[in-house]
Amino acid sequence: MNTQETITLAGGCFWCTEAVFEEVRGVTRLTSGYANGQVRHAPSYEEVCSGTTGCAEVIQLQFDPAQISLRQVLEIFFATHDPTQLNRQGNDVGTQYRSGVYYGDPAQGELARALVQELAAEGGFGAPIVTEIEPLAQFWPAEGYHQRYYSSHPQQGYCAYVISPKVQKLRKTFAQHLKA
Repeated sequence: MNTQETITLAGGCFWCTEAVFEEVRGVTRLTSGYANGQVRHAPSYEEVCSGTTGCAEVIQLQFDPAQISLRQVLEIFFATHDPTQLNRQGNDVGTQYRSGVYYGDPAQGELARALVQELAAEGGFGAPIVTEIEPLAQFWPAEGYHQRYYSSHPQQGYCAYVISPKVQKLRKTFAQHLKA
């Protein structure tokens, strides 16, 4: 019996989102990739960056719900990127950097929508949440050099200045969910 769940998340640059979830207990597999565009072939990074594919940079994560719930995964996701920015995260601009939750099971979509409503009602983001919540239409793994990018290049400028603060926020805010 498969007790794993899979969810696909777009939180801007996939390097950032992957780095955060690499440290989360219960996450059993992470793959950076591209999802929900209008192309019918595996696009290259360059094609996705051109903005012509409609694909988002995503991570597809598999997790063990006995160790971490989907709600907890989504709470971490929303806390470690800005879900109020349309088609951008910081200086990364384009539709490929949109915020999105792409699900395989309609119950996952319902849970994500309910959480967005709760977060909006709390008003903690100071602006409307623009995260798209849609069924996963397609997913393609990114090129090998994108996988585990942060853990392989922690001193690279983008990693040090953009990704590290997100990882530090995870460690401070969600310490109870970190791997031992």
